[in-house]
Amino acid sequence: MQLSSLDIALQRITAIENRIQSLDSFAKKPDADFQKILDTTVQNKNNPNSVSRSEIDNLITKYADKNGLDEDFVKAVINQESGFNPNATSHCGAMGLMQLMPATAQGLGVTNAYDAEQNIQGGTKYLKGLMDRFGNDKSLALAAYNAGPNAVKKYGGIPPYAETQNYVKKVLSKYDTYKGAN
Repeated sequence: MQLSSLDIALQRITAIENRIQSLDSFAKKPDADFQKILDTTVQNKNNPNSVSRSEIDNLITKYADKNGLDEDFVKAVINQESGFNPNATSHCGAMGLMQLMPATAQGLGVTNAYDAEQNIQGGTKYLKGLMDRFGNDKSLALAAYNAGPNAVKKYGGIPPYAETQNYVKKVLSKYDTYKGAN
């Protein structure tokens, strides 16, 4: 099942509405613990894509293991890509937790990139493919995840794009933080 442009637009509108609702509820509780709010589902209960942080963590463990990836590495990517928001949509149209582009999602068999399980399943499969392609070099795989594998190939390493260079540094830094916490 391929999502039409209208379906994608409606999903993005729903994500924006949910984000506004969550921010509005947070503003009404200024003394609330912000981390607790982040760790709970902030989406509307009628949203079929609602998922808790613990459910996301379980999916990360499941699909990181399935694809032979370090779950802390996957968490670091998701943290940078979406801040663990399953309804995140970038300005260029990347969707969900692992910010899959529509064509990439389709190629991975993801029919709803805002479904946390489909997104993590597809995103970890894609990340594993990049790790394999670039000799398990995390920096190169991350650069390819951000700028595309052709850019990494063209430049013979991390492309000279500030965004990509910063992306690689931030993800690896967060990865180190997660590894240190274990």
